[in-house]
This record gives sequence, structure tokens and C-alpha cells, in this order.
Amino acid sequence: MIRVYVSSVIDAPADAVWARIRDFNGMPQWHPGIADSRIENGEPSDKVGCVRHFHTRDGGAIRERLLALSDYEYSCTYSILESPMGVENYTSTLKLTPVTDGARAFIEWSAEFDCDERRERELSDRVGNGVFQAGFDALKRHFMGVSR
Repeated sequence: MIRVYVSSVIDAPADAVWARIRDFNGMPQWHPGIADSRIENGEPSDKVGCVRHFHTRDGGAIRERLLALSDYEYSCTYSILESPMGVENYTSTLKLTPVTDGARAFIEWSAEFDCDERRERELSDRVGNGVFQAGFDALKRHFMGVSR
């Protein structure tokens, strides 16, 4: 089992960051690698069990199921149902923690998955840097330009 963990600090209150990332169908609005997204079967995007179907900017199609969503803990957990990446048993959690020293948020994104042993390093880097860190960098850019 591969484990990927990336964390950062966003210079914005946790409530503001959560408002931007909470929508399970909203990744195209904040993540630069996501081209489009829709929730299957017309279900609400905050209903545990709903499935989002999205495309990456490089044309990949991915389906993910929302496993948990907590406005109290600012967290969501999801699993990949279908992906061209070659991963299995993929679960991921995106979580915020308010930083009490200033209006900032500690953000963590972690994943666990299985894959072909020969692709472990490639996929760990792709998920950690290409997906998680790229999302954090986009959030930082967004909140640098938003007055609070």
C-alpha cells in the first residue's frame, strides 16, 4: 500500500478555504488540473455516496465516490472508482485545520492506494505533486488576490 501525504498553510481563514473546496463537484473552480465535473444521477454534491465524474486537462476520465464529508472537521474522504492512472483501493482525505495564530488554515491531503510495484514512485509523485501540491498552489494564488 502506497501512502502519499502533502500539507501546507493557506493564508486565509479555514471557513473561507472550506467554502472554496467543500463542493465535491467544484474542483474545476479551484484545481488547475481539472477540466470539468458532474455528479452522476443528479444527486446533491454533498450527499455521502454520490459519484463525481470528471475529466483532467490531459483528457483522463475519473469517477470518484464521496465517502465522508464533515463541515465540523472541514474534511472530505473519497475513493476512486475508475481511473486511467493504474491505481487500486485508492482512498483520499482532504482536511483543513484552523491556525489560531492569524487567519490561516493548515491543509492536508493524503491518499492510500495499491499499484504496480514498478510505478510506485511515479504515481506517488504524480498524486503528491501533480494533484495535491498543484491544488494547494492554486488555492494560495486565489487567496493572495482575495481581500479578507
